[in-house]
Amino acid sequence: MSSTPVSAGFLPLVDAAPLIVALELGFAEEEGLALSLTRAPSWSGLRDLLAFGQVDAASMLSPVPVASALGLGGLPARIDALMVTSLGGEAVAASLPLAAKMRMAGYSFDFADANAARDSLRAVGEPLRIGIPFPFSMHAELLYRWLGEAIDVHTVPPPMMADAVAAGDVDLFIVGEPWGSVAVERGVGQLLLPGTAIWPASPNKVLAMRHEQVEADPDLTGGLMRAVWRACRWLALPENRLATSEILARPAYLDLSSEIIERILSGRVVVSPDGEERSADRIVEFFSGCATFPWRSQAEWIGDRLAARHGLEPAAARRIAREVFRSDLYRQHLGPAGADLPAASSRLEGAVKERGLHPAAQGRVMLLPDAFFDRAIFDPDLR
Repeated sequence: MSSTPVSAGFLPLVDAAPLIVALELGFAEEEGLALSLTRAPSWSGLRDLLAFGQVDAASMLSPVPVASALGLGGLPARIDALMVTSLGGEAVAASLPLAAKMRMAGYSFDFADANAARDSLRAVGEPLRIGIPFPFSMHAELLYRWLGEAIDVHTVPPPMMADAVAAGDVDLFIVGEPWGSVAVERGVGQLLLPGTAIWPASPNKVLAMRHEQVEADPDLTGGLMRAVWRACRWLALPENRLATSEILARPAYLDLSSEIIERILSGRVVVSPDGEERSADRIVEFFSGCATFPWRSQAEWIGDRLAARHGLEPAAARRIAREVFRSDLYRQHLGPAGADLPAASSRLEGAVKERGLHPAAQGRVMLLPDAFFDRAIFDPDLR
């Protein structure tokens, strides 16, 4: 029986693993898909590959489909977020000169306390040049949420972040792993926090496709969703971390030492060039606690943030945003495959203080903690 060709794009990041594993372990093939992968050099490049139809799907920054629907970024196509493929996965890091000043201001680099890190940065009292991977990214949203809107941000592709720090172009940055750890390995940066210290359950990447293709080819859409969902489930098993790191390390993917990747997957993070280690439980999450479910309230949070920054009407932005996180298709295609299905498709964001059952979940569905660093709660129904 012939297979249906499907192409997908990714950036060389640890949280591109679901697409890579879907290909390498045969999950896509089992769905009758001949999956091919294209590594893009930057997020703008990957966005354009998807928007102009040069790839069918992508491991995409979660705010990009929302920005597209809101008319931001000049995209010629609506993009749908079919499922979340990773929570977290980012690291916040400082240049060595800035890190030294933070130490003098009393910061302990415990890799967990976002409030203490922010207070230390403020105590340094200098304007900071901050690197982000893309304007429409969860990385940017986390930084704005943590440090406030009045920050000086510069776009730097993830693989070039260590070079930007070494050249003195940025003082502080947030980037998807392993590129924060690469800056540490190169002796040019020190990790301050995982992105999960700001928002533990932030939806970083989504499986994205053009809306017109999603609607035109439900069989391909469902097959790809199932393949990626099965890859996420496989990635969640601790016994698969070593194999995952060896797959991701290959030249076609991250082209890095598998040891660095395995440490990140295991939560044993080296935070300084001196070899200091910190534990970071769930620095990236692929599956547990309904991690793959595209909550419409997450899309509304993104839409609300983008509306405030770009002068859009907030209620309209939230209404448009929620439609591009396709929880309806998740229920349709992944429910029969065995995925846990929350009772509702929207929830209070930031309300889950500890792992456990939640009012928006059915009896057997466990949710992960998602409390913001400042304990604020986003209620889409009160906006």
